[in-house]
Amino acid sequence: MQRIRLRYTKRGRLRFTSHRDFQRAFERALRRAEVPMAYSAGFTPHPKVSYANAAPTGTGSEAEYLEIALTAQRDPEQLRILLDESLPAGLDIVEAVEARTPGLADRLTASVWELRLDGVPQEEARRAADAFNAAETVEVQRLAKNGVRTFDARSAVASLEIPDLTETHSSQADRPTDQPCAILRLVVRHVTPAVRPDDVLSGLRAVADLAPPVPAAVTRLAQGLFDEETGTVTDPLAPDREAAEAHSTAEPPAAATAPA
Repeated sequence: MQRIRLRYTKRGRLRFTSHRDFQRAFERALRRAEVPMAYSAGFTPHPKVSYANAAPTGTGSEAEYLEIALTAQRDPEQLRILLDESLPAGLDIVEAVEARTPGLADRLTASVWELRLDGVPQEEARRAADAFNAAETVEVQRLAKNGVRTFDARSAVASLEIPDLTETHSSQADRPTDQPCAILRLVVRHVTPAVRPDDVLSGLRAVADLAPPVPAAVTRLAQGLFDEETGTVTDPLAPDREAAEAHSTAEPPAAATAPA
C-alpha cells in the first residue's frame, strides 16, 4: 500500500467552504481522477483519507494537509496534477510527496496566520499588538457546546507582529487603496483548547479596544513543527522529501544489458 501526502489551498471565495464541503469535493475528485484508493472495511467502506487540522470555515489557507492510501503505486506529481484538475479553482493541490516517515499530524504543532484588518491604521494595529504581547494573560470567551468558555489566548501565541507590507501574502488588489489597512502576522501553537485567529482578535479588543470596522480577512500561510529556538514553523513535508532523496541516492544504478 502506498501513502501519499498532499498540501492543498483554500483561496478566494472557496475559503467559505466548510471542511465537510471540501471532503465531498475531494472524494469526487478522487473518483474523477480514477485514483486507486484503498478502502476501509465494514458495512460502509470509505476511502482511506486522513485529514489533519483543517482551517476554520471562512479562513483562507495556503497550507492544508491530508494523506491518502493507494492500492497501486502512482507517481506523486502526476497524481497531484490529476487531482488538481479535478477540483474547482481555489481548492488547489499544490504539493504531493510519498509518505516515507511516520507522524504527519505530530509535525503540525503551530500555524502562521495573516490577518488583514481593513479600515484599521497600521499604527493603531501596532499599538494593539504591543499591548497584547506585553500582557501575561489575555482572557477571552468563546461559545462552546456546553456554554460560554473562558480561556487564555496569550499563552498559545508565539509571536504577533506587523510585517513589512512587501512581505505580506495579501495582494494589493485585495485591499482598498483609499482606506487604511493593517496586516498582522501571527504564529500560534496548536494547544488545547485551540486558540484561533478570531480568539486573538477578541484578545486585541480586550487589551487595546481594537475593533475593525469590517471582519478581518484571515489566511493561514503555513503550519508545521514549531522550532522553539528560532521561533519559526518548519515544513512538515520536508522529512518525506529528504527520505525520498536519500532513497534515490542509495539505489544502485541499473545493470547494463550485455550486447548479444
